[in-house]
Amino acid sequence: MDDAVSVGDEPLLVAEDLYLTSGVHIGTQQKSADRRKFIFKVRNDGLYVLDIKSTDDRIRVAASFLAGFEPSRTLVVCQRQYGQKPARTFAKNIGAKSMVGRFVPGTLTNPRLPTYFEPDIIVVTDPSADAQALREAVNIGIPVVALCDANNDLKYVDLAIPANNKGRRSLALVYWLLTREVVKAKNIITRDDEFSLELDEFEASL
Repeated sequence: MDDAVSVGDEPLLVAEDLYLTSGVHIGTQQKSADRRKFIFKVRNDGLYVLDIKSTDDRIRVAASFLAGFEPSRTLVVCQRQYGQKPARTFAKNIGAKSMVGRFVPGTLTNPRLPTYFEPDIIVVTDPSADAQALREAVNIGIPVVALCDANNDLKYVDLAIPANNKGRRSLALVYWLLTREVVKAKNIITRDDEFSLELDEFEASL
């Protein structure tokens, strides 16, 4: 992987070019009111461009936050096709539980269901696509970490990571970085070069 580079006073987790070529910064043509602070600019084609430094900062914060929870009580959900492999790979490598594809209503609220699970924290890949899981997490009062695009509403999100949450390469990179930073925060590894997983291992097939 590329070495981190400096932007401002703090180095990025990876080279800026890797964020850019992965499309992490490419938002949507719609912008929710509470996403303004994460927007870098608007392109000529109307797409909102997310601020990479904000994404980088929030990955660090989210990883530190997630490291404070018992992995087996952490739930990662994703309905979007390109997010399912990275979400599942992230969960597996930090010891969390993943639920990808269709989220069965009542999974967090109905003990009679075979899918019932009681997490202490939930990670959602897209607050819109994963709306059912988000509602149930809010209902039972657990914190929500979410990858949020320019158009996502942050109303029920406790910690947002601004990122393109629809792109195949973007989702792979964000979840790859989250995995690396969580295991570092848990002192399982102490340096980036000790992290053996490759970015391609997180990327969904076309």
